[in-house]
Amino acid sequence: MESGPAIFTGTVFALFGAALLAWVAVRLRHRRPVALGVSPVASAALAAIAGAGAVAIGVWCFASV
Repeated sequence: MESGPAIFTGTVFALFGAALLAWVAVRLRHRRPVALGVSPVASAALAAIAGAGAVAIGVWCFASV
């Protein structure tokens, strides 16, 4: 019964993180800014770290099931 919320949370975090990493990769490949008005390197790095962190939290949730 307790594994249901962990599976749902892990799925949400993993999908969000993967989508964020894919979006950052597409923006960088097309040489478009990730965030307007911010340093391109800083915004890409921060978004990539956030995406990788979300994927890591999702994996941790799946591992705790």
